[in-house]
Amino acid sequence: MENTFEIFLAAAPGLEEVLAEEVGALGFGPLEAVPGGVSFQGGWPEVWRANLALRGAGRVLARIGGFPVFHLAQLDKRARKFPWGDVLRTDVPVKVEVTCRRSKIYHAGAASERIVRAITEELGAPVADDAPVRVLARIEDNFCGFSVDTSGEALHKRGHKEAVGKAPMRETLAALFLRQCGYDGAEPVVDPMCGSGTFPIEAAEWSVGLMPGRSRAFAFEKFAGFDAEAFAAMRGPSDLADGPVRFYGFDRDAGAIRMSQANAARAGVSALAQFNCQPISALEPPEGPKGLVMVNPPYGGRIGNKKLLYGLYGSLGQVLKERFAGWRVGIVTSEAGLAKATGLPFAPQGAPVSFGGLKVRLFRTGPLR
Repeated sequence: MENTFEIFLAAAPGLEEVLAEEVGALGFGPLEAVPGGVSFQGGWPEVWRANLALRGAGRVLARIGGFPVFHLAQLDKRARKFPWGDVLRTDVPVKVEVTCRRSKIYHAGAASERIVRAITEELGAPVADDAPVRVLARIEDNFCGFSVDTSGEALHKRGHKEAVGKAPMRETLAALFLRQCGYDGAEPVVDPMCGSGTFPIEAAEWSVGLMPGRSRAFAFEKFAGFDAEAFAAMRGPSDLADGPVRFYGFDRDAGAIRMSQANAARAGVSALAQFNCQPISALEPPEGPKGLVMVNPPYGGRIGNKKLLYGLYGSLGQVLKERFAGWRVGIVTSEAGLAKATGLPFAPQGAPVSFGGLKVRLFRTGPLR
């Protein structure tokens, strides 16, 4: 396999450009935002670093090669000659997933059988449905391209959040919404309805440079040629963060506050993030510099009766207008009408983002007057 190849970073549709900003800021590239993610050229060290360091990517795929193919016998022959041993190990089970579009080979099951046979008979690697390594074959316009999923579990699973509420915000989405609101790690963040604490914890980790993937394992650790020593040096320390409290989460549910505190402790940011049980009406800005209020309130899709939520959004807007002059606000909701009920002066909306079967949008303001 080539020393460099295409690396594809999956993003929630609607947030590709925001992920591209993060990827560029971390020095990857040249890069291209494409539907569903961001693409750039790199090698295995870039794959490791992307998994470790990117806050907004959902997973990292390595495009390991491919060939033109017009019928199953040709697929069988060419798949047997493919250099599987450059990436896959004979002692690690593999799962093969195939999609076919606009091609003479249109039966994904038959194509999968040929590729599985090539891997098991030519390389000798076992195949299993629950395998830790996934090979993704995409047959499109009569070209069969192979990728490997280098992440394993989706990257929002940082390894810190054991406790979650009813509709938790994914860490990867939270990071991209924070970035969209102009957050750069330097200012305080307040979440008045924090649930399991995702926004304050993500902001706190970002502020002290803790790598999001520091505590978890990745599929690429089971690839052929993986250099454990080089990766350990890249992973670096994961010490407890220290510093003044700058990240605040509030919720009227005492159980949510306990969850947030436990999640912050596992992430090593307890010293930076403070969580208290209180209603919206008790919300006050913390002492010190102004920053960002970031909130993912209920929006009636899965939680809450939508009619009752108008009053909640109205109260939130009133408190923020009266007490948070100079602060910016970001609200994630699926309902433009609920956002409007806050009475806040929102900038033009961005693209809708797919989240848990819903289309949500980020509504954001400049500094409140």
